[in-house]
Amino acid sequence: MKKTRCIMVQGTMSGVGKSLLCAALCRIFKQDGLRCAPFKSQNMALNSAVTADGLEMGRAQAVQAAAAGAEPDVRMNPILLKPTSDVGSQVIVNGEVRGVMPARDYFRYKKQLVGEVLAAYRSLAAEYDVVVIEGAGSPAEINLKADDIVNMGLAKLVNAPVLLAGDIDRGGVFAQLYGTVALLDAGEQARVKGLVVNKFRGDVEILRPGLAPLEEMTGVPVVGVVPYIHTAIDDEDSLAPGLGQTEARRPLDVAVVRLPRISNFTDFAPLEQHPLVGVRYLSSPRQLGAPDLVVLPGTKNTLGDLRWLRESGLEAAILKLAAAGTPVLGVCGGYQMLGRTLADPDGAEGGVPGAVCRGLGLLPADTVFTPAKTRARVRGRGAAGPFAGAALEGYEIHMGQTRVEGAPLCYLQDGQGERPEGCAAGSVWGTYLHGLFDTGEATARLADALCRQKGLDPAAAAPLSRAAFQEREFDRLAGAVRAALDMDAVYRMMEEP
Repeated sequence: MKKTRCIMVQGTMSGVGKSLLCAALCRIFKQDGLRCAPFKSQNMALNSAVTADGLEMGRAQAVQAAAAGAEPDVRMNPILLKPTSDVGSQVIVNGEVRGVMPARDYFRYKKQLVGEVLAAYRSLAAEYDVVVIEGAGSPAEINLKADDIVNMGLAKLVNAPVLLAGDIDRGGVFAQLYGTVALLDAGEQARVKGLVVNKFRGDVEILRPGLAPLEEMTGVPVVGVVPYIHTAIDDEDSLAPGLGQTEARRPLDVAVVRLPRISNFTDFAPLEQHPLVGVRYLSSPRQLGAPDLVVLPGTKNTLGDLRWLRESGLEAAILKLAAAGTPVLGVCGGYQMLGRTLADPDGAEGGVPGAVCRGLGLLPADTVFTPAKTRARVRGRGAAGPFAGAALEGYEIHMGQTRVEGAPLCYLQDGQGERPEGCAAGSVWGTYLHGLFDTGEATARLADALCRQKGLDPAAAAPLSRAAFQEREFDRLAGAVRAALDMDAVYRMMEEP
């Protein structure tokens, strides 16, 4: 019987870099000639992706699959939680919505999902040589350990060796690693086979005097000190460094509104790669200034974030800019906000059934929310504004249907022929297409148009597709991690009983 090897990366807390370490390992194993798949049993994130068969999964695992050279598959992330409020989340299991649950209800319900998690893992293990497993948060959350299905609970179920990563950039990495190991029980401690100091800046020799005492106190070897790696690979959630930007220091200023429940913010990562485009995220009118383009991104709660936009004063500021000719782009929930009305007859947005809300009125479009979720991978071509003629490729993932009276922004093909999508009215554009800029063509055409609008010479560089850029970043990330991590030790861990 084929024995599939596995390795699990856990962290001392959220944001220590587990997702990127897993992506690096996926690429390293691919480079070493192994068929590799990522796995995360339960992911909480507003950043999701759509598989080829129209199912929804966490974007971090889709990115890790790309690093491994594998097709994204919902088995790689059987449970996805998408927060809809501070106390509740939409629960997605094997790519399909199971409902919206308060945290307390979900903690009771998740016990029923263990079988589905194991079925997904075992199915992957039967097809791949190595499975790279990502934990969530910290394994030392002692209030949650009893019913854990994502950290040590999962490691025990699938018999996985564990690498424990700490974030030295936040400070206190020795306390992070020692404290986490100390809070584990003896069986869990035995599963931790290596410690990783992640996001290190400076001379590693200065750090070395502390590593030996840490190994002695924990009984676990330090198998790597990984440098702080600046990369444009998609991160898992709103802790992504790009969302912290407040200034655009390039000739073209693109201002993305950081909605409270912003989702799929990686749509705009390709813009950041253009040498003339600076992308910044803002949350108040005083930060808006006079950008060359305003972007309303996707959101997990369109009506709630539209109210926030209105109450914060950003709606009035955006309307003022649009009236003066500043281009405005809305994607998914942002597109819905740009329309005339948003109706929620069934309470699908989690509010009062029958609610009707006024939009910004910048597009001749009206949205009606329904419980059914649209999920599809699509290709197409731009039809209006600077996007006209650009090859497009991405995915749709939204609740609600939008009726448009104006011109479409693009035409998409999704297996049922070509259909109009989105809306364009002058210099205001809206679309449901996530990944609008991924091919590189839309990025180049938009940048050229904004340059001409500003009296600048358009960039001469040929557009680089998101896929080509990401491949280059995966190899760069893998090279840095391979140089810092004792991969021989990692391979030995995976062979131990």
